[in-house]
Amino acid sequence: MSRLFFMLSRWPLAVLHPLGSLLGWLAYLLSPSYRRRLKAHTRAVGMGIWQRWADVAHAGKMVGELPRLWGRPREQALGNTVQWAHPEAVDQALAEGRGLLLLTPHLGCFEITAQAYAERFGGLKPITALYRPAKQAWLAEMMRDSRNRPGMLTSPATLSGVRNMLRALKKGETVGLLPDQVPPEGMGVWTNFFGRPAYTMTMAAKLVAQTRCAVVLLRGERLGLLARWRQGCDYIVHATRVAPDIEQVLASGDAAQSAAAVNRLMETMIMQAPEQYLWGYNRYKQPRAEILTSAAGGEAQT
Repeated sequence: MSRLFFMLSRWPLAVLHPLGSLLGWLAYLLSPSYRRRLKAHTRAVGMGIWQRWADVAHAGKMVGELPRLWGRPREQALGNTVQWAHPEAVDQALAEGRGLLLLTPHLGCFEITAQAYAERFGGLKPITALYRPAKQAWLAEMMRDSRNRPGMLTSPATLSGVRNMLRALKKGETVGLLPDQVPPEGMGVWTNFFGRPAYTMTMAAKLVAQTRCAVVLLRGERLGLLARWRQGCDYIVHATRVAPDIEQVLASGDAAQSAAAVNRLMETMIMQAPEQYLWGYNRYKQPRAEILTSAAGGEAQT
């Protein structure tokens, strides 16, 4: 399997994305539970059938592009494959000398955001991200190697990993989180996400409260074939600085208010490109009892 993954990593996106779209449609057609969730979640936010079908394809493209993103040689730069929209949001946050927390939902190519940050800003302030190792040994090794790049560090989802994140922020470095997934039981609060109660992690706010770091939102827009030709790149990374009043809410220590604020931020980002969000994810499920209680009081997620 690792050999197949390595082979696919050399294929162009013009081939990987159509193959991924096919996988997305197969998953949609063969899984009734996935199909029901995706239909219910997209209808709830007012998406039409064409947007829903585009979302099915984008979910598959996310899988199709992973070999290229994870298998990219460490010495090979992203270069012109990625462009930035408003990188000054990151520049200004780093210039303040505080730590920086990057929040990214499961929207578009979220894998590209950390790599793009590391390439552009990692020489100044490296980024640390938690990851949950895959059960398959070959895939776990691939994930670890792909995410340890110049300017980019990773820590496993353990107590020591969370401590690494705290240390990085206190040193004025950068940490990346995906806050729109269901945390383990006892490590979140119930608050609305697109109008429905969803168990929401509190880790992001606790990191802000303990380190007084700045907060920037990132999303990696995946471009279609025509847009890639026009723009001269494959992805656009959009950066948005969180307003000072929202940062104050996150730093307040109020779990309910801060989690609600994070969800509102994620909702706004998601609706900028709703057809690229993973609406098939079971966001409203009950949390499971799981692994980690940390010095940050938070949950370790991939």
